Amino acid sequence: MSRINKNVILALLTLTSSAFLLFQLYYYKHYLSAKNGAGISKSKGSRIGFDSTQWRAVKKFIMLTSSHNVPVFLIDPLILGLINKNYKQGNNTFHGFDSECTFFCVARDFTAFALQYHLWKNEEGWFRIAENMGFQCVKMESKDPRLDGIDSLSGTEVPLHYVCRLSTHAIHVVVFHERSGNYLWHGHLRLKGHIDRKFVPFRKLQFGRYPGAFDRPELQQVTIDGLEVLIPKDVGHFLKEIPHSRFIECRYKEARAFFQQYLDDNTVEAMSFRKSAKELLQLAAKTLKKLGVPFWLSSGTCLGWYRQCSIIPYSKDVDIGVFIQDYKSDIVLAFQDAGLALKHKFGKVEDSLELSFQGKDDVKLDIFFFYEEIDHMWNGGTQAKTGKKFKYLFPKFTLCWTEFADMKVHVPCETIEYIEANYGAVAVAWKNPVSSWFTAMLHCFGGGILSCILLAEPPLRFLANHTNVLLASSIWYIIFFCPCDLVSRGYSFLPVQLLATGMKEVTRTWKIVQVVPLSQALSNC
Repeated sequence: MSRINKNVILALLTLTSSAFLLFQLYYYKHYLSAKNGAGISKSKGSRIGFDSTQWRAVKKFIMLTSSHNVPVFLIDPLILGLINKNYKQGNNTFHGFDSECTFFCVARDFTAFALQYHLWKNEEGWFRIAENMGFQCVKMESKDPRLDGIDSLSGTEVPLHYVCRLSTHAIHVVVFHERSGNYLWHGHLRLKGHIDRKFVPFRKLQFGRYPGAFDRPELQQVTIDGLEVLIPKDVGHFLKEIPHSRFIECRYKEARAFFQQYLDDNTVEAMSFRKSAKELLQLAAKTLKKLGVPFWLSSGTCLGWYRQCSIIPYSKDVDIGVFIQDYKSDIVLAFQDAGLALKHKFGKVEDSLELSFQGKDDVKLDIFFFYEEIDHMWNGGTQAKTGKKFKYLFPKFTLCWTEFADMKVHVPCETIEYIEANYGAVAVAWKNPVSSWFTAMLHCFGGGILSCILLAEPPLRFLANHTNVLLASSIWYIIFFCPCDLVSRGYSFLPVQLLATGMKEVTRTWKIVQVVPLSQALSNC
């Protein structure tokens, strides 16, 4: 009896161990292999992972786009990262490799594709066909920013994103639109009221948190996990673009308002300067791109983009910024080879470097090199006549893409803070005119306000003198809002400064004469 009990117990233990082993094998095959995108099998002809939800969803989507000539290519960062890793290892096994699902079976909620909208000829009926194949799709539209500068077309909507769900996996189609600077742009993904927020986990999407801009990629067709797809030929370059792709539009509405208040300068001289400045900027961009040196619009050129979406016609130069760590020793030679003579070189690489090149039609290109500190950035300046050096401080900033002069160029993402640091009170006046006026009045009448407080009189008594307030307001207005900055530019002449200083001293003497009798009256009390 004792022996029988031992045999039974041994059999039960064997069965239990076998069942547990089978469970482990099942779990590994159906969960871990799908998660890691790879599996190991010694049985001939096995296809590990090809029954996963992700692979089946991608396969159906590719069948849909191929049969209806929808111009899409793969932009999913996770999958492209795995492909790029294979490239670096000299391994191209994703080409026709059909024994294991290594890429499309990686566990994720979405697979991202880009749709080249300018090449899509047949949008009608696409949703219906997708739904017939089992997809549930939503479409996100918004205003076409390319038409914001045209009053009659502003407000026209275009598709920006599609999200198509099959079972538990979704395909995110990012709509790439062609822009005049020969690059591709996608819009911000904004959910309108009719879209179910729980349709998919939208917050996990890799694209759409903000508009983005990309170089137009050259594409190649490859076979990945048994599926033929298009991918960027330079996968590494595209992956590098993704985290730095943020795009900000020019403020077309504010620019129209600016030109309604201050007429645009359309004289022959202004038009000629804009044309020359545009050509100079394009030449600079081409030269720096060859050197691999990134740059951004700075100073007056940046102000023109932000305020009026155009080149300021009276600025007489083109200003760009470059981080000093991107400086190349052959930069001067490269610009000279491009036909731009070196006009000035101030400072040195380790301190306050600034380069100035002479373009055609007397238009100058200024390159300001920026140095980074712990909590700020700065660039140096030098007066050409006196050699006096200056240091201009800026808050830390990042770079975004924008479109300017028919090009994709960088501007500081924190544009208003950058311009305020560059131009100070002028930028504040344009952004908050009431605050600027109030500050100017405090500066003009601060002494009178303090005197009134000390003499127990109303602090705002100065407002009773309408002539002084009107005169101060008029001077404030023409300084900050005069077309072409004529007043500010005129004040830079020494004779005008001497005249203003003399008038100031006369006013000071007149005020002292006025206050003497008041002082005598107080001393007699």
